[in-house]
Amino acid sequence: MASAPTRLSQTTLETFERLVADAPRDERWELVRGRIVRMMVDARWEHNRIINNIGYELRRRFDERGSPCRVFLETFRLRSAPTESSLLPDVIVHCEPLAPGATSLERPVALAEVASDSTSPRDRREKLEVYRTLPSLRHYLLVRPDTAHVEVLDNGDGFRTPRVVQGLDHDVALPALEMTLPLRSIYRDVLG
Repeated sequence: MASAPTRLSQTTLETFERLVADAPRDERWELVRGRIVRMMVDARWEHNRIINNIGYELRRRFDERGSPCRVFLETFRLRSAPTESSLLPDVIVHCEPLAPGATSLERPVALAEVASDSTSPRDRREKLEVYRTLPSLRHYLLVRPDTAHVEVLDNGDGFRTPRVVQGLDHDVALPALEMTLPLRSIYRDVLG
């Protein structure tokens, strides 16, 4: 069994993939630009519910129109060899076929992170640096778990200027996916 990495461990993507295959079941690790980071495993229920709400809404809309896009939640890896990264975004939208048995993908169209106080700095800096290098990525959503507040960073301006959407009566526009997501749906059973 692999030993738990420390926060400052440095390694290659290839070595990390061998390590993570033997990781203890109660641990989750990411590789961010060659640095191994141990992730939180016991998230608050609100965090989990928001992730599932986003996944449900996206899947429902893709299914309704027969889209080839698929939604992956929390445990499917986003792999970036050029940046030596292997990440576990909360939500991944992928619109290309995957090889049978694939455990990661490299060309997401949209990503979402439910950003808690402890994960927000990494989501906004380190992970965003990796996400900016992905040519396929069009939208990156940062979702607050405690209030109806979503920031959307778009490929069009290099993921620099967030579009802020606040309030349960507003929608998040995702032009690359040809849809909008109501905040009321994102926060269903979490906020008022």
